[in-house]
Amino acid sequence: MGRQQLEVLNALDVAKTQVYHFTAIVVAGMGFFTDAYDLFSISLISKLLGRIYYTNPNSLKPGTLPPSVSTSVTGVALVGTLAGQLFFGWLGDKMGRKKVYGITLLIMIICSIASALSFGHSPKGVMTTLCFFRFWLGFGIGGDYPLSATIMAEYANKKTRGAFVAAGFGILFGGIISLIVSAAFDHAYHSPSYEQNALASTPPQADYVWRIILMFGAIPAALTFYWRMKMPETARYTALVAKNAARAAQDMGRVLNVEIEAEEEKIEKISQGNNFGLLSKEFLIRHGLHLFGTTSTWFLLDIAFYSQNLFQKDVFSAIGWIPPAKTMNAIGEVYKIAKAQTLIALCSTVPGYWFTVAFIDIIGRFAIQMLGFFFMTVFMFAIAIPYDHWTERDNRIGFVIMYALTFFFANFGPNATTFVVPAEIFPARLRSTCHGISAAAGKAGAIVGAYGFLYAAQNKDKTKTDAGFPPGIGVKNALIVLGVINLLGMICTLAVPEAKGKSLEEASQENMEES
Repeated sequence: MGRQQLEVLNALDVAKTQVYHFTAIVVAGMGFFTDAYDLFSISLISKLLGRIYYTNPNSLKPGTLPPSVSTSVTGVALVGTLAGQLFFGWLGDKMGRKKVYGITLLIMIICSIASALSFGHSPKGVMTTLCFFRFWLGFGIGGDYPLSATIMAEYANKKTRGAFVAAGFGILFGGIISLIVSAAFDHAYHSPSYEQNALASTPPQADYVWRIILMFGAIPAALTFYWRMKMPETARYTALVAKNAARAAQDMGRVLNVEIEAEEEKIEKISQGNNFGLLSKEFLIRHGLHLFGTTSTWFLLDIAFYSQNLFQKDVFSAIGWIPPAKTMNAIGEVYKIAKAQTLIALCSTVPGYWFTVAFIDIIGRFAIQMLGFFFMTVFMFAIAIPYDHWTERDNRIGFVIMYALTFFFANFGPNATTFVVPAEIFPARLRSTCHGISAAAGKAGAIVGAYGFLYAAQNKDKTKTDAGFPPGIGVKNALIVLGVINLLGMICTLAVPEAKGKSLEEASQENMEES
């Protein structure tokens, strides 16, 4: 049996797309933007860090980060993100979205700048301080996941909600900034390649390059701080969780420029029998399967997505898209990796996102997620099974196209929908917490992908592995495993409900009587 909808929430659901929607997209989207930028910029500069801090001039090859350092630098922000998603997700339901949002933003700004200022007399000192600040940067980023998705979902109208929550292009920005910085430094300080002159191939100024790239992560977050602080608390939190109907009506009346009646009695009615907790039997009956669906699909997606994305540069090197490290200087190598990653982002990742934005409210979340996992599975197997064929020089372009298509369908697919759906299908007082739990499951998958793929993709021949790594199962077998993981993602998608065209209260069954 359904209950009546509050006038203030109904006004939001049927509101035409207005300026405040776009303000909310930019403000909330900046968090997601900073997340993507910071988490992926580290994969661009890890080779440069190896050259600056771990090069032995007598060696035939430039230095690389030792395995323990490489996994720490890459993975520590993911661990911080996981912790932040759980903590701030819970806090967002306890204190309100707006208050907690300001805290996460400050952490992100301070730690982006601090990680760029990492200091120490030895390589170990610099890497330790970098890892310390990247953990806390991840912690702030983690809080931003559930809060930005929840705020966007609670502000949007029901017709275009999916598109508003899904918009983003942080990875592309990461590539472009790296291209500009590395091109400027390479032009200013002409350096020979490593095989021509090992010492001179890494000019002292290269130390500024990675710091500037990391510091840029603070700019988008800082630019939106003022507007974040001015945005009122979402009406759904104020009315349904804080139970302050008058304040919700006043806030949204100002935002929508309409008179909205405060309905105190209706709030009392709505909240009766609708205050079960996360660990209650009622939650398990209504949302247990949904939470399994959102956590399992995000977990499986991120194993595949992060292992692909963080190790793009290794895949490009393996197929010869990026020349051998010894034929380049340090800054030139950053430029070439950034160029390859930006091309993939420009041709697949970004179009994939915008296809989602265009179609998510037409064909729905479920169809896009199913389609995405299906094609990721197909293309992953198409790359993996004839892998030796793709590594031949004449077939490299074909390989890159297949690789780009897996990225396209990750973003026109589960990488967008796993972020959108948990913000829609859980009740307001548990929405941020459940999104945080789902996102944390995703980050657990990212950690498995980031660490697991690094070791798994090593050559089976001990003489051909990267320095310090044990032999693995090889890139071909690692890609087959990722294909199987995508297939499992399709199966788990069956547990995720469709929220297209429904109000948040319908999608989360919040306007239903107790079962």
